[in-house]
Amino acid sequence: MKLIDLKQMIDHTNLKPYAETSDFKKLCEEADEYQFKMVAINPAATEVCAAFLENSPVHVGAAIGFPLGQTTLDCKLFETKDAIAKGADEIDYVINIGALKEKKYAYLEQEMEAIVAICRKYQVISKVIFENCYLTESEKIKMAEIAKKVEPDFIKTSTGFGTSGATASDVRLMKETVGDKVKVKAAGGIRDLQTAMLMIEAGAERLGTSSGIAIVKEWEEQQ
Repeated sequence: MKLIDLKQMIDHTNLKPYAETSDFKKLCEEADEYQFKMVAINPAATEVCAAFLENSPVHVGAAIGFPLGQTTLDCKLFETKDAIAKGADEIDYVINIGALKEKKYAYLEQEMEAIVAICRKYQVISKVIFENCYLTESEKIKMAEIAKKVEPDFIKTSTGFGTSGATASDVRLMKETVGDKVKVKAAGGIRDLQTAMLMIEAGAERLGTSSGIAIVKEWEEQQ
């Protein structure tokens, strides 16, 4: 792997509830300087980040139904459309975890299909967040099977706001289930190069982290 390949896997993240415009300006400048793939933000910051990155290849990624996933489908659809209208190139939405616990698989498929359809219409990348820390292995597999059918661009391990983040075993399980149909994003707790490489080796093709700069610097120091 080359350094640029690693950089292009990183979604540079600031999802803090108290982040201000100056924080988003810094986030966007860093993402552009380090050639990261995307800035991951809450929807309220979409427009300002799109403006900061107007002349940059860095994508703007809005988090939908975040971090709990417990909004109605209509709310998630509105959030998705609004974020795209305001400049989002990527959408990361949280599934309705309660619906999964209740085995409402038709609803989860409907939710995924509806959000992914909007993303496809506007040529925006779609990512489905499972929040694996709350799921059993069979529930992770079931969601991955639904994703294999619907074909979002990515399925994602975590929000980073749950009780734990990404694990290599979860990434491996998700990737084995979806195969080549869908990519996997690891997020939550990826703070150093060793962890990042473990996720990549397990099958992750995108990494959500607020430690992207530290990871890149660690790579450079080892060369």
